[in-house]
Amino acid sequence: MTTAAATAAATAAVGSRAALPRTYLLWLAGVQAGLLGDAALYFALGWAASAHGGGAAGLVLTAVTVPRTALVLLGGAVADRFGARRVMLVGDTVMLAATAALALVAADRGTPLWLLVAAAAVIGTVDAFHLPASGSMPRRLVPADRLPRALALRQAGGQGAVLLGAPLGGLLVAAGGLPGAALVDAVSFGVVLLVLLRVRPGADGPSGPRAGLLSEAASGVRLALADPLLRAALLLTGAAAGALLPVVSLLGPLLARAHGWSAGTAGLVSGGQAAGVLAVAVLVARRGALPRAGVGAAAGLCTASAGIALLALAAGPVAAVAGSTVAGLGSGLFACHLGPLVLTGAPPTHLSRVQALLTLVQSLALVLSNALLGLLADAAGAAPPTLLCALATAAAGLIALATPTLRRA
Repeated sequence: MTTAAATAAATAAVGSRAALPRTYLLWLAGVQAGLLGDAALYFALGWAASAHGGGAAGLVLTAVTVPRTALVLLGGAVADRFGARRVMLVGDTVMLAATAALALVAADRGTPLWLLVAAAAVIGTVDAFHLPASGSMPRRLVPADRLPRALALRQAGGQGAVLLGAPLGGLLVAAGGLPGAALVDAVSFGVVLLVLLRVRPGADGPSGPRAGLLSEAASGVRLALADPLLRAALLLTGAAAGALLPVVSLLGPLLARAHGWSAGTAGLVSGGQAAGVLAVAVLVARRGALPRAGVGAAAGLCTASAGIALLALAAGPVAAVAGSTVAGLGSGLFACHLGPLVLTGAPPTHLSRVQALLTLVQSLALVLSNALLGLLADAAGAAPPTLLCALATAAAGLIALATPTLRRA
């Protein structure tokens, strides 16, 4: 038995280091082109909305978030019924037409608020269907033993888009305004469409009689709640989203303002977190993940909590950047291990619906925590809610280690 187990482990290790499928790499290249174009357009939309005031900027962000959150479970059911590739083809076609129309209208009429809100609503609606489909594609294109590396490579590409998207958006806005950024995003969707026409995942489409779409969406929720591993992973994802994501996006800038640091310093703090995530993602993509994904995810949360605490207590920019970098390393470790755990734990018939539920859990947790942490920061300053995030992240990591289902995964 020992020899057989050792042989199986060795075979899995060799498989995990094998080359990723070319089909997946081609699909990923298209995805990265789309992400970079999207990041540039998001910056341009935010910049144009800020000219109408803070309330208008908030309205544009809400126009993205509300349809994405309200429709994402339905989007997962649609992708599982009709095929993830088909849903992505339709979504990218709609976005190609929408961004091209945005470029034309903005070039002719400027950037009235109604145009920005309408564009944001289209983006949020398409995201609700596109995100679950796209999230399930690695499982459809990559063998299970190489899935951690495949997802880590995608994570690295996503962080690269985050790092490059805002500067690119700034250059595009300076050169051609919102029409220029929208036109570049339209071109990126054209690239994605060309790639998708060449990528054909197996077993991706209708597989027999189905119930109504709402019933299928509900069945995805029931399946995840009934499965001990998926239930624990989703709860851990919600805890991480609520405690980790607001640190850099919300609390980091508030800490910088409280210390009297410049916007450039605040940008370095945010960049440290992105660099930490990117470093771990590249490492996992090259060398593979830890043998026990649940332990890796829990270790990532515990590491991130130390970085968040250092950021909260930092008296100077150097310590703050160090803290955000450590938090990024932990975040990357968490994401690179929990993602494969969820994808491999979902049955093939429910891949997109589980991804939709994952997106919904993250969105709801983030909306709730942003509101509560913002109120606490107004009342007590930015440091106490940041320390609270550090404690919550550490608690989530320790609870994950104490949960047998996650510890043995």
